[in-house]
Amino acid sequence: MASSIQPTAQIQAVRGFNRFYTQRIGVLAPYLGSEFSLTEVRVLYELAQRDQPTASELAQDLALDAGYLSRILRRFESQGWLARVPSVADARQSLLKLTPAGHKVFAPLQQQSNDEAAALLAGLSSAEQQNLVAAMGTLQRLLAPPGQPAATRTIVLRDPKPGDMGWVVQQHAEIYAREYGWNSEFEALVADIAGKYLKNFQPDFEKCWIAELDGLRVGAVFVVRKSATVAQLRMLILAPEARGLGLGGRLTDECIAFARNKGYKKMQLWTNSCLDAARAIYAKRGFRLTKSEPYHGFGHDLVGETWELRF
Repeated sequence: MASSIQPTAQIQAVRGFNRFYTQRIGVLAPYLGSEFSLTEVRVLYELAQRDQPTASELAQDLALDAGYLSRILRRFESQGWLARVPSVADARQSLLKLTPAGHKVFAPLQQQSNDEAAALLAGLSSAEQQNLVAAMGTLQRLLAPPGQPAATRTIVLRDPKPGDMGWVVQQHAEIYAREYGWNSEFEALVADIAGKYLKNFQPDFEKCWIAELDGLRVGAVFVVRKSATVAQLRMLILAPEARGLGLGGRLTDECIAFARNKGYKKMQLWTNSCLDAARAIYAKRGFRLTKSEPYHGFGHDLVGETWELRF
């Protein structure tokens, strides 16, 4: 049984954090500088992300008064942002979906929200960002209502955009320096590979995937044309906060499927014996170690490995 509420230091700490965070993210100001309230933007978000929900589903999931939500939906409909489709399963219900005009209204809000979140993170180091994300996950887990299922994580694999290659180089440099102590020689190698990929990109035979988790970049992988019959898997990277979700395997599977579809006879990759997690992903998918050679690089004595998968 919960204890009675007392004005303890813990309570004051929670209230202090609430005041700090609401001010920091601008909750008390017009949301994202738009004409919308925070609730209206949240409803827009749910309509954009879901596949034709009902009003009752939205009210329940967002803990909104049904009458209040109804007024928001009527406003959206009057502006041409919302369409209602009769439900086949229940004639008393309508299925809701954003119109193209509604998506056009929502898109800049989504981008601005992403930009503001990025700005909050920009002043933090990579390690500090990871600590912050982990702390937010802990808050969400501890404060979730009893019996509520774990929040669904949104994973997206997309084509690269301007700025992504710089992020790929940065992630390799920071992660391998922190976890393996590799020096700037490795960053130079990755930068050279990324630069050549951009300069010599062959869209019919090569591809890059950028992985996003809940809207943030967390991984990448490349397929590069080595010859007419051999594809090369390169620069598989996964941020620590995205590990344990099967994303490294999924990125590798995309590479294999792409190479097969393009008619390559073999996929090849180069890695190091100390990279146990990556090697396990490759072995599980049928790659075989074909060459192993000691060398000195990146400030350490290492063992380079060549792995191959024949189609």
